[in-house]
Amino acid sequence: MPNQAFRDAMARLPAGVVVISARSHDEYRGLTASSLVSVSLEPPMVMVGLERESATRATVLETKAFNVSVLTRAQEFIADRFAGLAPAIDPQWRTLPHRLGTNGIPLIDGCAAWLECRLEQNHQAGDHEICVGEVLAAVVGGGDPLILWDRAFWSLH
Repeated sequence: MPNQAFRDAMARLPAGVVVISARSHDEYRGLTASSLVSVSLEPPMVMVGLERESATRATVLETKAFNVSVLTRAQEFIADRFAGLAPAIDPQWRTLPHRLGTNGIPLIDGCAAWLECRLEQNHQAGDHEICVGEVLAAVVGGGDPLILWDRAFWSLH
Protein backbone atom coordinates (compact mmCIF):
# COMPACT_ATOMS: atom_id res chain seq x y z
CA MET A 1 0.00 0.00 0.00
CA PRO A 2 1.37 3.43 -0.86
CA ASN A 3 2.43 5.46 2.20
CA GLN A 4 0.58 8.56 0.96
CA ALA A 5 -2.75 6.71 0.75
CA PHE A 6 -2.34 5.61 4.38
CA ARG A 7 -1.47 9.15 5.47
CA ASP A 8 -4.47 10.55 3.60
CA ALA A 9 -6.82 8.01 5.19
CA MET A 10 -5.53 8.65 8.72
CA ALA A 11 -5.85 12.43 8.21
CA ARG A 12 -9.62 11.87 8.04
CA LEU A 13 -9.66 10.66 11.67
CA PRO A 14 -10.13 13.60 14.09
CA ALA A 15 -7.77 13.63 17.05
CA GLY A 16 -7.04 15.77 20.07
CA VAL A 17 -3.70 17.57 20.07
CA VAL A 18 -1.33 17.31 23.03
CA VAL A 19 2.23 18.15 23.94
CA ILE A 20 4.18 15.31 25.49
CA SER A 21 6.91 16.65 27.77
CA ALA A 22 9.89 15.08 29.47
CA ARG A 23 12.87 16.30 31.48
CA SER A 24 16.54 15.48 31.06
CA HIS A 25 18.47 17.05 33.95
CA ASP A 26 17.97 20.84 33.56
CA GLU A 27 16.57 20.67 30.01
CA TYR A 28 12.99 20.06 28.94
CA ARG A 29 11.88 18.14 25.89
CA GLY A 30 8.55 18.19 24.13
CA LEU A 31 6.71 17.15 21.02
CA THR A 32 3.24 17.54 19.55
CA ALA A 33 1.21 14.34 19.33
CA SER A 34 -2.28 13.43 18.18
CA SER A 35 -2.13 9.77 19.17
CA LEU A 36 -2.99 9.92 22.89
CA VAL A 37 -5.47 7.19 23.86
CA SER A 38 -6.93 6.10 27.18
CA VAL A 39 -6.25 2.35 27.56
CA SER A 40 -7.26 1.56 31.16
CA LEU A 41 -9.34 3.02 33.96
CA GLU A 42 -7.96 0.77 36.72
CA PRO A 43 -5.20 1.64 36.95
CA PRO A 44 -5.59 4.78 34.82
CA MET A 45 -3.32 4.43 31.79
CA VAL A 46 -2.76 6.19 28.48
CA MET A 47 -0.67 5.36 25.45
CA VAL A 48 0.99 7.63 22.95
CA GLY A 49 3.09 7.05 19.86
CA LEU A 50 6.44 8.86 19.93
CA GLU A 51 8.62 9.18 16.84
CA ARG A 52 11.63 6.92 17.25
CA GLU A 53 14.16 9.63 16.28
CA SER A 54 12.85 12.26 18.71
CA ALA A 55 14.85 13.50 21.69
CA THR A 56 11.61 13.46 23.70
CA ARG A 57 11.16 9.72 23.12
CA ALA A 58 14.73 9.04 24.19
CA THR A 59 14.23 11.07 27.37
CA VAL A 60 10.92 9.35 28.19
CA LEU A 61 12.59 5.94 27.85
CA GLU A 62 15.57 7.06 29.94
CA THR A 63 13.62 8.71 32.78
CA LYS A 64 10.52 6.47 32.67
CA ALA A 65 8.23 9.51 33.00
CA PHE A 66 6.32 11.99 30.85
CA ASN A 67 3.59 14.59 31.13
CA VAL A 68 0.71 15.46 28.82
CA SER A 69 -0.66 18.95 28.21
CA VAL A 70 -3.99 18.80 26.31
CA LEU A 71 -3.93 21.89 24.11
CA THR A 72 -6.80 24.32 23.56
CA ARG A 73 -7.82 25.99 20.31
CA ALA A 74 -6.00 29.12 21.46
CA GLN A 75 -2.72 27.15 21.61
CA GLU A 76 -2.35 26.29 17.93
CA PHE A 77 0.99 28.14 17.75
CA ILE A 78 2.31 25.99 20.63
CA ALA A 79 1.32 22.86 18.69
CA ASP A 80 3.20 24.17 15.66
CA ARG A 81 6.30 24.97 17.75
CA PHE A 82 6.52 21.48 19.21
CA ALA A 83 5.85 19.95 15.78
CA GLY A 84 8.81 21.82 14.28
CA LEU A 85 6.58 24.06 12.13
CA ALA A 86 7.38 27.29 14.02
CA PRO A 87 10.42 28.58 15.96
CA ALA A 88 11.63 26.02 18.49
CA ILE A 89 11.30 26.40 22.25
CA ASP A 90 14.57 26.92 24.15
CA PRO A 91 15.64 23.95 26.35
CA GLN A 92 14.45 25.66 29.56
CA TRP A 93 11.14 26.78 27.98
CA ARG A 94 11.81 30.38 29.09
CA THR A 95 9.45 31.78 26.42
CA LEU A 96 6.58 29.39 27.21
CA PRO A 97 4.37 29.82 30.30
CA HIS A 98 4.49 26.56 32.20
CA ARG A 99 4.81 25.04 35.64
CA LEU A 100 6.47 21.86 36.84
CA GLY A 101 4.35 18.90 37.81
CA THR A 102 4.99 16.99 41.01
CA ASN A 103 7.38 14.83 38.97
CA GLY A 104 9.47 17.86 37.94
CA ILE A 105 8.35 17.68 34.30
CA PRO A 106 6.78 20.75 32.67
CA LEU A 107 3.06 21.26 32.11
CA ILE A 108 2.01 24.05 29.73
CA ASP A 109 -0.18 26.77 31.26
CA GLY A 110 -3.72 27.36 30.00
CA CYS A 111 -4.50 23.85 28.76
CA ALA A 112 -7.76 21.89 28.69
CA ALA A 113 -6.23 19.16 30.90
CA TRP A 114 -2.93 17.83 32.23
CA LEU A 115 -1.64 14.34 33.02
CA GLU A 116 1.47 13.25 34.90
CA CYS A 117 2.57 9.76 33.89
CA ARG A 118 5.04 7.04 34.82
CA LEU A 119 6.18 4.93 31.86
CA GLU A 120 5.00 1.35 32.38
CA GLN A 121 5.54 -0.23 28.97
CA ASN A 122 7.07 0.59 25.62
CA HIS A 123 6.84 -1.26 22.34
CA GLN A 124 8.59 -0.63 19.05
CA ALA A 125 6.12 -0.04 16.23
CA GLY A 126 7.61 0.88 12.86
CA ASP A 127 9.08 4.38 13.00
CA HIS A 128 7.46 5.07 16.39
CA GLU A 129 7.57 3.75 19.94
CA ILE A 130 4.29 3.06 21.71
CA CYS A 131 4.62 4.34 25.27
CA VAL A 132 2.09 3.28 27.89
CA GLY A 133 2.02 5.38 31.02
CA GLU A 134 0.21 5.03 34.30
CA VAL A 135 -1.50 8.33 35.09
CA LEU A 136 -0.40 9.45 38.56
CA ALA A 137 -2.18 12.83 38.46
CA ALA A 138 -4.91 14.29 36.26
CA VAL A 139 -6.22 17.86 36.33
CA VAL A 140 -8.97 19.40 34.23
CA GLY A 141 -8.46 22.95 32.92
CA GLY A 142 -10.68 24.96 30.61
CA GLY A 143 -11.05 26.03 27.03
CA ASP A 144 -12.10 24.54 23.73
CA PRO A 145 -9.83 21.59 22.81
CA LEU A 146 -7.57 21.76 19.76
CA ILE A 147 -8.57 19.13 17.18
CA LEU A 148 -6.49 17.91 14.23
CA TRP A 149 -8.54 16.81 11.21
CA ASP A 150 -7.59 16.62 7.56
CA ARG A 151 -4.17 18.17 8.30
CA ALA A 152 -5.69 21.33 9.80
CA PHE A 153 -6.60 22.52 13.29
CA TRP A 154 -10.26 22.79 14.28
CA SER A 155 -12.37 23.36 17.34
CA LEU A 156 -15.64 21.81 18.48
CA HIS A 157 -17.65 25.00 17.88
